[in-house]
Amino acid sequence: MHVHLPFRPAPPKPHHPHHHHNAAPPHLRFTVSASASSSSPAAARKQAVIVGGGLAGLAAATHLTSLSVPFTLLEASDRLGGRVATDIVDGFRLDRGFQIFLTAYPECRRLLDYRALRLKPFYPGALVFLGPTGASNEPSFHLLSDPFRRPLRALPALLSPVGTLPDKLLVGLARLRAAATSDEAILAAPETTTAEHLRRIGFSPSIIDRFLRPFLAGIFFDPALDTTSRLFDLVFKRLALGDNALPEDGIAAIAYQLANHLPESSIRLNTRVEAVGDSGVTLDTGETVPGELGVIVAVEQPEATKLLPQLLPPSPNANPPNQTKERSTVCIYFAADRAPISDPVLLLNGSGTGIVNNMFFATSVAPSYAPEGKVLVSVSLVGSFADRGDDAALAAEVVRELGGWFGAEEVAAWRHLRTYRIGFAQPDQTPPTEPAGREPRVGDGVYVCGDHWCSATFDGAMVSGRRAAEALVKDRGLSSS
Repeated sequence: MHVHLPFRPAPPKPHHPHHHHNAAPPHLRFTVSASASSSSPAAARKQAVIVGGGLAGLAAATHLTSLSVPFTLLEASDRLGGRVATDIVDGFRLDRGFQIFLTAYPECRRLLDYRALRLKPFYPGALVFLGPTGASNEPSFHLLSDPFRRPLRALPALLSPVGTLPDKLLVGLARLRAAATSDEAILAAPETTTAEHLRRIGFSPSIIDRFLRPFLAGIFFDPALDTTSRLFDLVFKRLALGDNALPEDGIAAIAYQLANHLPESSIRLNTRVEAVGDSGVTLDTGETVPGELGVIVAVEQPEATKLLPQLLPPSPNANPPNQTKERSTVCIYFAADRAPISDPVLLLNGSGTGIVNNMFFATSVAPSYAPEGKVLVSVSLVGSFADRGDDAALAAEVVRELGGWFGAEEVAAWRHLRTYRIGFAQPDQTPPTEPAGREPRVGDGVYVCGDHWCSATFDGAMVSGRRAAEALVKDRGLSSS
């Protein structure tokens, strides 16, 4: 089956040479010596230590660099970027997990050069799969468009079975309200779960289950929609004010752009921290790295609680250590020769059945994600699916399910490229939360940042990194030089 929609034809794909490795392409690599360490001239001066090279650590390093504050950034893996990563497999760019960049993030606008990222936008809306319908029992897809950006295409959606007519009007009103509300007001508002918030707004179960639940589950990795209503309002505002996009070179381009402005001598890869003190850290090798100016811990939540046990919830009624609600995802990639839907639109599973939450044809958004003449299919599941067998078995189950979307013959030709099982995709942000950001100081000379310390977004990670660096600078009486 070929799905026909009133979209523009996909643009022709430029030629991109094949890559047969799993690293970033040459112009995106940030390569430093794993042993660039305390023998360097900079180490003779007092310095800060940043533990972790994800977005929060890179943002902290960027702020310290702007003030000429010496630091050493220690990253346990062989690359920077944390969960923001892209691999090259057989010439395809595979982002590690479903990640979409929202261009309206204010901190990202401040730190990143959007033009250099060559951002490719998604269609402002989504295509909802409702399963076989009607006498023909054909798969049913319904397009929902942003009424303010695509008013003509939004008109047919008013009569679609995805929600009621009042639901469609509520979406428009909620969009206007979100765009007009300040971040401060959103983050200070009384909070509940997103599910309860949507019910209070007045959305019907139809539009919640068929559209909002799969859409938001793809963002929060939380199909129950227990995520704080504050984060929903914040993300909804960003969706109203900007585009959903992918960098032409993959999501990792965001991290690499930040990294490439840092002094290479200040970065150490393949360097794991085992203990944190107020004036330095100890590595798993036994080496100590001095951090007389302070230590910024910028690792993801599970690792942060290992290094700093004081971060664990003190209340016996709080979530037990490392047993917060699961925020896991599985992302499965396939190579294909054609896309049954050629426009850059996100597809949501609104049928209420199956294991696929959302999917899209990445090359319809950014042709650079695949070699010339090839299509990259990205499929996202929410949860760990640890009981579903190995990667091949899970991919086969997905292929069978999507055969009901596009036709068994169409999907049978897809070749499984890789499966990413991401056990910790996002911190749990069930109320009560502090998405405006928590105090970065957690001890004398010790600071914490990360998306678990602010809102679970690219912007939250970067904001928290900057705030940790600002606190360190203030505490040490440092200033721009």
